[in-house]
Amino acid sequence: MANVTLTINGVQVTVSEGTSILDAARGAGFFIPTLCHDPASPNFGACRICVVEVKGARALVASCSAAATNGMVVETESPAVVEARKTIIELLLANHPADCLTCEKNGDCVLQEYAYRYDVRSSGFEGERHSYPVDDSNPYIIRDMNKCILCGKCVRTCEQVEDRQVINFAYRGFKTKIAPAMDTNLAESDCVSCGRCVAVCPVGALTYKSMAGKGRSYEIEKDQVTCSFCDAGCQFNLNYKAGKVIGVTAKEPGSGRPLCLKGRLGLELLYNEKPVAPMLKKDGAYVEVPWVEALGLEGVLEKLKEREN
Repeated sequence: MANVTLTINGVQVTVSEGTSILDAARGAGFFIPTLCHDPASPNFGACRICVVEVKGARALVASCSAAATNGMVVETESPAVVEARKTIIELLLANHPADCLTCEKNGDCVLQEYAYRYDVRSSGFEGERHSYPVDDSNPYIIRDMNKCILCGKCVRTCEQVEDRQVINFAYRGFKTKIAPAMDTNLAESDCVSCGRCVAVCPVGALTYKSMAGKGRSYEIEKDQVTCSFCDAGCQFNLNYKAGKVIGVTAKEPGSGRPLCLKGRLGLELLYNEKPVAPMLKKDGAYVEVPWVEALGLEGVLEKLKEREN
């Protein structure tokens, strides 16, 4: 494959043809913020916070979806770029709860990080605000759509699993939200609680119910572990606090995202000193079930008993 050479912030950078400006810049050590970008499903270009200034272009360019070309001259932190990013953050904060002190994602929220980086202390935009009820109907996932920034990462990671596509964009304009079919709650949907959506959410719109109140991000250490229930090789993080496992969460964006709930439940039982009792949906409602049933081991136990007899 041919290479192209461009100039980023005065530095010549050579990358493979077809590489995005974002990847070229990051590969050269330059920071570009992103909210909707996901390496597993690139070129979405919705949030526009990744815009850069390209010499000769009529407007700022979304670096995640624009390919680097030979001779291109790019500025990633020009005054126009910084102003655009500040405005985008202000627009997001105009309809975002200011409850960072009690939010589960405090210290691990990308929007909070960017607001701090670009010194955006409040929004200058006033108007109607969303007031959605918090959806805690699912025993494993809490959805607070008041905090959703419509990045679409949860939608895209869900639809990557064949026949999944549990959530999508609903309504239009100010009323746009991400919801299951017919805008039901998560418990009434076909969600299997795999946690892929929670793993990619950059803000506090999606959080793990089992991890609520157990610790801040700076108190928690993570070790990666691979599920061995099947050959899919789904990867999870063991969350440690004070040397003890307090929960199991889906691996951050990248390869090896989970496909089902079984792996996380199995790892909870294996590593967590106080695993939460598993719950599965039966006849449209979640009910507490034995661990052997949650992990799909009933048939295995029966066969073992038959061999013993």
